[in-house]
Amino acid sequence: MKRLCALLLMTLSLVGSAHASEPAKLKAGYLPTSGHLLYFVAKEKGFFQQEGLDVELVRFTNSGEGLTAVKAGKLDVGSFGTSAPLAFIAKGADFTIFGGQMGEGHGLIAKPEKAERFKDLKNFRGSTIGAVRLATGDVVFRAALHDAGVDWKKEMTIKEFDSPAAVMEAVKKGTLDAGLVWVPYFTLAEKQGLVVVKYSGDVIKGHTCCRQVALTSTTRDRRADLEHFLTALLKAYQYYLTDKNGTVDVVAKYVQIDKADLLKDIYGGHLLVSPDPHKQSVLQFWEFMKKADYITSTDSIDGRINTRLYASALASLEKREPKEKLWRNLEKEFKSGDGELHIKAH
Repeated sequence: MKRLCALLLMTLSLVGSAHASEPAKLKAGYLPTSGHLLYFVAKEKGFFQQEGLDVELVRFTNSGEGLTAVKAGKLDVGSFGTSAPLAFIAKGADFTIFGGQMGEGHGLIAKPEKAERFKDLKNFRGSTIGAVRLATGDVVFRAALHDAGVDWKKEMTIKEFDSPAAVMEAVKKGTLDAGLVWVPYFTLAEKQGLVVVKYSGDVIKGHTCCRQVALTSTTRDRRADLEHFLTALLKAYQYYLTDKNGTVDVVAKYVQIDKADLLKDIYGGHLLVSPDPHKQSVLQFWEFMKKADYITSTDSIDGRINTRLYASALASLEKREPKEKLWRNLEKEFKSGDGELHIKAH
């Protein structure tokens, strides 16, 4: 009898241990862009798994669709621009930004014969420009046009599309004078005879793009899981910095274009990558959106940016790997609050 009880207790213990070791499930939304490489690397290189997570990546065409899924509880997290989550917040969505993904990475494309005109923002008057609604590049250029004294509501036409691919096709057909797209579409545009007139980083240097977004309740109720999520993204960032070919091979599984083009896309200097939430840059972007007439809210969004999760993830890695200089450098950048996405791959 004693032996039977002991075996029963051992069995229950093993079942309990197995249950405790089951990975936490998360659904994360992404766009098919090389700018979301941290997700791809973390998934394919097993960094999510190492952090005790089972992450399902769910693809969307644009930020609005993805954020609607987050709002409805169909996604736990997502990486959908800076302007889109801020626009949702301005309309009452209970979102919190808790990490980063990419910065810059947008560009204005046109036919070669029209390119010279668009080098000066003042020459946008009278033109028809295509953009994806709620895209970060759209806000960046509208804010810049405002600063240049161009009333984009009255002096030009901005047509909104559902995807960057649709914008590119309209530029090729000549129904648009120019169009705003993001990586890898401006690289694809060049291969199809179009030219990049301006990159978004030329207009506003170091601006944020895709942020990590979740419902505020998720950042509260699943704090440990999101800390592990960011830890995995930090590991992915380390990989991106040190293995270019490996990173390109991974991204090619999600963004199916030529690897040479992906290499140019990712490491060509017009895409900035970082898991840091870059709070000051997000606050600055809120002001850009006011200039672009995307929002009229006078509320503060300071409380909608959670930096504690990232700080905890970074501290965890520093404790595990005290000799790793990257973690110390990222901590200095984070604490400085300079808002610049300035660490580049080498």
